[in-house]
Amino acid sequence: MYAIKTHELTKKFKGLTAVDKLNIEIEKGELFGMLGPNGAGKTTTLKMLSTLIKPTSGTAEVWGYNIQTQKDEVRSNIGMVFQDPSLDIRLTGEENLDFHARMYGLPKQKRKERISEVLDLVELTEHAKTLVINYSGGMKRRLEIARGLMHFPHVLFLDEPTLGLDVQTRRRIWDYIKRMAREEEVTIILTTHYLEEADYLCSRIAIMDFGRIVALDNSKNLKDSVGSDVISLQLDDGR
Repeated sequence: MYAIKTHELTKKFKGLTAVDKLNIEIEKGELFGMLGPNGAGKTTTLKMLSTLIKPTSGTAEVWGYNIQTQKDEVRSNIGMVFQDPSLDIRLTGEENLDFHARMYGLPKQKRKERISEVLDLVELTEHAKTLVINYSGGMKRRLEIARGLMHFPHVLFLDEPTLGLDVQTRRRIWDYIKRMAREEEVTIILTTHYLEEADYLCSRIAIMDFGRIVALDNSKNLKDSVGSDVISLQLDDGR
């Protein structure tokens, strides 16, 4: 069983095909990247896979569950870090995590243990009782990643997790993502338009444009397929 498998997955809006007959198979434990410019269909794909929007046609399975007929089962097995911030800045970091865990029905002792685990994972333990309004942008993204892991998901969607962050903070987020993939044994699907991000993090990369996958392979093979640069010089006689 694949962690994710799609068949002709399509989403159309008025006058626009955002995702066009998408067929992908993602292995369990894989860190899979979806690379492409804004408007390529990456976020729309994640929204369909996470059951936030319905496909126009085609279908998909996430952890063996159909995204249209088994929505509750899909949702209980996934975590999601949205592109736009979605934390409650009036709560502390710990309270944000506790509220999320309560929504998923984790018992009190398990919530306490899990909050400690995920805060340690993203190095926010000492800021657990700080109001989120006082967090930096990078700290907020780390807390959102921690929240996505609270309920022990099998699949974690990261929608452009480092968008708008400075280079140093972005690199730290990369290290957290790699660490959690290793320690949590979770399948990660990451969207980005940063070439270096996909290259550093992902075992395989799907390049999307106009709602379609135009290339899919590991980073090395994708780079090798481009070939080497060729520079041609033409000089005037005697110069």
